Amino acid sequence: MHKVLEPKNGIFYLTLALETSCDETSAAVLKNGREILSNIISSQIDEHKKYGGVVPEVASRKHVENVNIVIQEALDVAGVGLHEIDHIGVTYGPGLVGALLVGVSVAKAMSYALGIPLVGVNHIEGHIYANYIECKELEPPFLCLIVSGGHTHLVYVSGHGLYEILGKTRDDAVGEAFDKVARALGLGYPGGPLIDQLAKTGDGKKIKFPRTYLKDNSYDFSFSGLKSSVLNYLNSEKQKGNSLVVQDVAASFQQAVIEVLVHKTLEASIEKNTDTIVLAGGVAANSGLRELLKEEANKLGFHVKYPSLVLCTDNAAMIGCAAYYKYINGNQSDLYLNAVPNLTL
Repeated sequence: MHKVLEPKNGIFYLTLALETSCDETSAAVLKNGREILSNIISSQIDEHKKYGGVVPEVASRKHVENVNIVIQEALDVAGVGLHEIDHIGVTYGPGLVGALLVGVSVAKAMSYALGIPLVGVNHIEGHIYANYIECKELEPPFLCLIVSGGHTHLVYVSGHGLYEILGKTRDDAVGEAFDKVARALGLGYPGGPLIDQLAKTGDGKKIKFPRTYLKDNSYDFSFSGLKSSVLNYLNSEKQKGNSLVVQDVAASFQQAVIEVLVHKTLEASIEKNTDTIVLAGGVAANSGLRELLKEEANKLGFHVKYPSLVLCTDNAAMIGCAAYYKYINGNQSDLYLNAVPNLTL
């Protein structure tokens, strides 16, 4: 059994957290895990737009340039000094290996120099913990749908650090599918927010794209067939010389995605006998997904929670929250901590 720590002197713990798994350099300071004192995010979106996606080597170099500046800003905004920090949390996977190494290397160096504990955090777990920050009353058990550019997981959370993966994608992550369809429509990067915006003025019933539910009782996901169906439709319409209503394509594609996500999430919630559902990850910011899930969950008397938009995308505050709960439950990392790009939950 790990020893559960009590707040020092009956007051509080301060966590400094770092997140560099992809193209956001972020640092945050949290009080007792759930109160954000600062959450600084330096995005590289403009840098990668010209390439239509994240270029790993460019991302790594940008993290090196930005990380110390972002850490100092996080401390300044929080109004604390390094000597006041009790432990440091850092994302060590999954993600881009070069990007992860920047955050891990800095966190280990600071842990050693300051003589404070180091806590490695799974990035996917961090997305779950964003909900603990937003919903102060949230406690396990609950069902979590994690949807992002790299991950699509349906997870039953029975306690802190206790996860049962009920389903995950067999091919494209949902955010990846959004980006690829957006690229085919000539919308640019990142595709998710652009499709969501267009879908608001389109007809989601106009085009009959397939819904992939897989075999009965499966909570796994598959979006590659849907993506191919959209690409085939675009090519077919082009060959016929028909003009595209981009809003209808975006709305119909999005509707096909969110119907499957909502259906499987509600079925899993019924099976696990939990009436609390939370969303996590960048695609949790999708307005269509939020609205349909709340609408269908309300019919069953279920409660749906999700983070504010800034906590849906990659940020250090969510990593700090997860690190805090690991720390007070006696889970720490040593200085052999390394980046694990394919880390699983």
